[in-house]
This record gives sequence, C-alpha cells and structure tokens, in this order.
Amino acid sequence: MKLKHLVILIALIVIADQSLKIWIKTTFLYGEERNVLGTWFRLNFIENEGMAYGWKFGGAWGKLALTIFRLGAVIFGTWYLGRIVKKGYHKGFIICAGLIYAGALGNLIDSLFYGIIFDKGMFIEPISMTQIGYDGLAKFSSKGYASVLHGNVVDMLYFPIIQNKTLPNWVPVWGGERFTFFSAIFNIADASISIGVITLLLFQRKLFKHHLPEETVPSIETNTTVTDKTQVS
Repeated sequence: MKLKHLVILIALIVIADQSLKIWIKTTFLYGEERNVLGTWFRLNFIENEGMAYGWKFGGAWGKLALTIFRLGAVIFGTWYLGRIVKKGYHKGFIICAGLIYAGALGNLIDSLFYGIIFDKGMFIEPISMTQIGYDGLAKFSSKGYASVLHGNVVDMLYFPIIQNKTLPNWVPVWGGERFTFFSAIFNIADASISIGVITLLLFQRKLFKHHLPEETVPSIETNTTVTDKTQVS
C-alpha cells in the first residue's frame, strides 16, 4: 500500500469526524437528542473528558494525562505508519493501523483545540467530580471555555438497538433490571479505532504478516555447451 493512499484514508476519516462534531457542537443544545432512523439510530449530543464511548477518567488531572498520552501516541503513530508502509506490511494491517491512528488524531484535535475555540463546553464539578453541561448553543470564540489540552471530546452517535428491556431474574447480579443495548454514545473517531482494533484481533494471523523483499540469487551466464559429460561445480 502506498503512503499517499494511507494519508488520504486518514484525512477523509478526520475530516468526516471533525465536520460532524463541529456541526453538532454549533447546532445542538447540550444533551439534545434527535431521531435519524426510527428510534434505534439517534444523534445525542454529549461531551466527555476524552475517553472512548463517554467513559470518564479522573477529572482535570486525568484529562490532562489522557491528552498528553494521546498526543504521544499520535506522534509515535506517525513514525510507525511510515515504517510499516516502507517495510511492505500486509495491506490490511496498514489500513487497520491507519484507522486507529485516524481515530486517535480525531479525538486529540478535540482535546487540544475545542477548549480554546468554543465559548461553551461541559466542565467537571470539582467536589462531586460530576459532568456539568451548559445552556444555549456553543459558538466559535477567541475566549474559550478551557485551556489548551483541556477541551472536551464531542460524542453524538447513539444506537439503542434493544431499548428498555427487562433482564430475566436468572441473570446474575443484573437480573430483573432494565437495560438498553447498545447504550454507549460515541463519534466517528471512536468507531474508527474500534473497527481497526477488532479487525486486527479477528484476523491477526493473516494481517500481522508482512512482505519481505525476495532474495535474488546471482546467475552466471556462460557460452559453454553443457553435456552429460560436463561437470558443473
């Protein structure tokens, strides 16, 4: 796979991810939900501290650590992608690595810049460590809601395929409780990472192989006529 093709793939994912996030951020109220296809595919605008699928991670300090870690991962990933392309790794492996890289880059952009380019954003209440939303539509502004590295990641994709069902009583721990599948809210970057990781796990035997340059054996040309009496050493 050529490097330029990989760059195009990554660019398309990041552009799609950021375009959807900015549209949601500037046109949805925080917590607003809209149906797209029936009730099983919805757009539900939330923000989080930076982990995939809305998971939390240790407040402001955890958020900073996560952003720095993601930044380091993207820097390393840039070098690693160039290396595996140059060494001719399996095309499927390169694509999966590109998907993971694109997802990490997409969420990193939120963490690095959203806090300084938007006037409103979710924040963490320091005592209860709970996420607090905001009123009104967010706008681009020179006065951001947070410092660099402290922006929130925008999530919106919601697929509650099985909704408000009651688990049988025989199910350990959660028996009798109501549940929704799939209840996580995520974004295109999260989906890109997940697809890349899951594909690698499912097809690791095939994808972890890479093509090595074929060894060439030097040949010697000769005009000598070879017969059954001729010895070749």
